[in-house]
Amino acid sequence: MPMTSVWWIRRDLRLDDNAALGAACADGPVVPVFVVDPIFLRHSGAPRLQFLFRTLEELNTRTGGALVIRVGDPATEIVAVAQSVGAKSVFAHRDFVAYGQSRDIKVAAALQSIGAHLVGTDSPYVVDPGTIRKDDGTPVRVFTPFYKRWQQVSWQSTRSYVTQWLNVPTLSVALPEIATTSTQLPPVGQDAAWSRWSGWSAQHLGEYKESRNMPGVDGTSMMSPYLRFGVVHPRQLISDLPGHSGADVFRSEIAWREFYADVLFHRPDSMRKNLQTKMDVLPVDTDAAAQQRFVAWSEARTGYPIIDAGIRQMLATGWMHNRVRMIVASFLVKDLHVPWQWGARFFMKHLVDGDIASNNHGWQWTAGTGTDASPYFRVFNPFGQSAKFDPTGDYLRHWIPEISDLDDEHVHAPWTLGLLAPANYPAPMVDHAAEREEALARYKAVSGK
Repeated sequence: MPMTSVWWIRRDLRLDDNAALGAACADGPVVPVFVVDPIFLRHSGAPRLQFLFRTLEELNTRTGGALVIRVGDPATEIVAVAQSVGAKSVFAHRDFVAYGQSRDIKVAAALQSIGAHLVGTDSPYVVDPGTIRKDDGTPVRVFTPFYKRWQQVSWQSTRSYVTQWLNVPTLSVALPEIATTSTQLPPVGQDAAWSRWSGWSAQHLGEYKESRNMPGVDGTSMMSPYLRFGVVHPRQLISDLPGHSGADVFRSEIAWREFYADVLFHRPDSMRKNLQTKMDVLPVDTDAAAQQRFVAWSEARTGYPIIDAGIRQMLATGWMHNRVRMIVASFLVKDLHVPWQWGARFFMKHLVDGDIASNNHGWQWTAGTGTDASPYFRVFNPFGQSAKFDPTGDYLRHWIPEISDLDDEHVHAPWTLGLLAPANYPAPMVDHAAEREEALARYKAVSGK
């Protein structure tokens, strides 16, 4: 006899290649449910919430209006929906962060109390965090050996399934009101995601190895917001990769995302604390002057065009080019000497694709407290990085019109024009050469090198 099931949507806002949805469909009619967790609301910035809510509205249209929205503690809301529709099974993708795991334990216990059960299947990753280990069973802590083992793990797409929605509109509530934002968000939904991927990959994937570092060109896939919420699964992209060097590099970038998820799985404390505990003694500045410098950085008033352009791009679009993210992060922690946690929180507030594992461990990689074994000597030169990766200044001119009239040399360092420098763009807030030496001295004192 067919039985109604609940598909509890988390980071899998798609109808294709979705193992949790496929398993639910095997039992009979399906009630799709998304629970807006107040904890997620508190820790997400307006751009990410707005993108999520628009994606949910698009998904509701795809399900013929069957999507049930609930707001509150998932242990209460999921049980209420399951009980109302007589579902004995709730299907969901597995979660691997500490909060998600503890939440699922609570939900499973609550469902058991009404004679139902939670079924975890699949995940937002090609290879589940915790799967890849050394021969002795310990975690793989360095990316290159992780990547080699990651490529050897077999996986397959979800078998085809036919959906039969059970529409129960009385169970749904309105999405919460959120702060309005003028952020220019990407289009939402599966069609938009695949349109972007097919168009970009056909034209630009072949040059990805070089162009991914060039913020002034269309060199990156822009798929990160869709991957963040599971509008597209990474295995779908990997399955579509041709056989050339650009595709190989793109595959490794997917693996970096999964590596950081694996690191967080094994070390949940690294979400907020240094992965390398020896770096806990590294001196950082947190006084009033440091806070003022942080505000100037966050408001794109550093006087270094590549830094300010990156911040402006993120504030305007909810996205920042990956190479620029590293330059911007390096400037904050190694030129301004403030804690990486400050920058990580700021990014999570404004990024549509904000993923706690990738974001915070990316910051730690830059700060020298994370997975890199020899990080202290890496201090990005804002001028050098800008001139190398945006040689024509197209990226800078787009985001900083105050300097758009400068030539290709001075657009990267307007202050070198002296009295002829644009009056409406600030001078550098610090001397990079001096701050680099200060950063090296601090790191060398800790590392002993």
